[in-house]
Amino acid sequence: MQGEPVLRRQFTWLWAAYAVSAFGTWLAFDAFPVLAIRVLHAGPGRVSLLAAAGLAVGAVLALPLGPWVEFRRKQPVMIAMDLVRCAALLTVPLAYVLNQLVFVQLLLVSVLVSAADITFTAASGARLKSLVPEEDLLAANGRFESTTWTATLLGPPLGGAAIGLLGPVVTVVANAAGFALSAAGIRAIGGGEPHPARAPGRGLRAADLAEGWRFLLTHPSLRPLFFNVLLVNGLIMAAAPLMAVLMLGELGFAPWEYGLAFAAPGIGGLVGSRLARRLAGRFGRHHVLLTAGALRAGWPLGLVFVRPGAFGLVLVIAVEFGLITCCAVFNPVLATHRLRQVPADRITRTLSAWSIAGKAVTATLTALGGGLAGLTGPRAAVGLAGLALLATPLLLLSLRDDRSREPGPVSGPGARRGR
Repeated sequence: MQGEPVLRRQFTWLWAAYAVSAFGTWLAFDAFPVLAIRVLHAGPGRVSLLAAAGLAVGAVLALPLGPWVEFRRKQPVMIAMDLVRCAALLTVPLAYVLNQLVFVQLLLVSVLVSAADITFTAASGARLKSLVPEEDLLAANGRFESTTWTATLLGPPLGGAAIGLLGPVVTVVANAAGFALSAAGIRAIGGGEPHPARAPGRGLRAADLAEGWRFLLTHPSLRPLFFNVLLVNGLIMAAAPLMAVLMLGELGFAPWEYGLAFAAPGIGGLVGSRLARRLAGRFGRHHVLLTAGALRAGWPLGLVFVRPGAFGLVLVIAVEFGLITCCAVFNPVLATHRLRQVPADRITRTLSAWSIAGKAVTATLTALGGGLAGLTGPRAAVGLAGLALLATPLLLLSLRDDRSREPGPVSGPGARRGR
């Protein structure tokens, strides 16, 4: 049996904060598109605009924050971003109760949450690297990945049931509460975080803003992964609001059925995240990234064949199960490889650059998908996104094999105790 590292108590608090935040987020899975469709009666174009504008403008707002956060302690930044997300989200149920909810408010809240997401993610990556020894990073990232997919499995159906029983904004309240509890968990990590050094009198410079992208674009191992992930994630996410319009509108699925279709495949996420460390130990990061990266691109095209009723529901679950299993193997290996390749004094800027570029590309593709859906219908737009995904493995062909191996199974009297 493969031993698993005993990670430090401080990491446990970080993990707990992530878990409660993730469960809140997945309880509110597609809450804004549901509000836009069911309460504000928005069509495909406006639903796609909601997803795209929040990502794009949020990315612009987050642009100067990466270099700023680089030279500050990360825990206070993470707590602040949790509280910003909590406060922004709480304005939505308040406006709904007062019968004042409008589409513009959903856009503005999406922008604030998106900017805070980017900043939080960059700061948390840097904090994780400072808390966990390098040889345990993949185990730590595997725990985050399995937590994500557990939340994915449980959150949407529970959220759909809660919406049916308690109304369309209850999951938004749960999401806000998750961020508040996350802030408390990060606060419990405690001290011990040194203040990052910076040259005296040196302010934020334009070069600082570009440093993350410069590092990514010149790094032979990260560059192909960067472009591949941008396109794969962007195309997958661009199809998400279109699937909401297709399933909740044209095909007549109930919110709980829609939630179940994207929640049940979370089992594949649990399987993939448990396999990731073992596969990387046996075959090396390079082969896992190539194989899982290529396999994850082949599944989404199947969504174009969705139909009303039980067959359509099973089809979506099967396609998402295959996609999520491959992603759950790929993601923690990618996250670990990336943290190992980036120097500690550039980690926040690099992760910010990655997140900002990802949200910008996703926003662009989502807007294009919404416009295309307005002309051809959501099903055709989903199919074209699936076809485009089939070409993305070509971007991984230049990925350099560094012959790295993750720590494999440990046995014998010197083995570390598992969980």
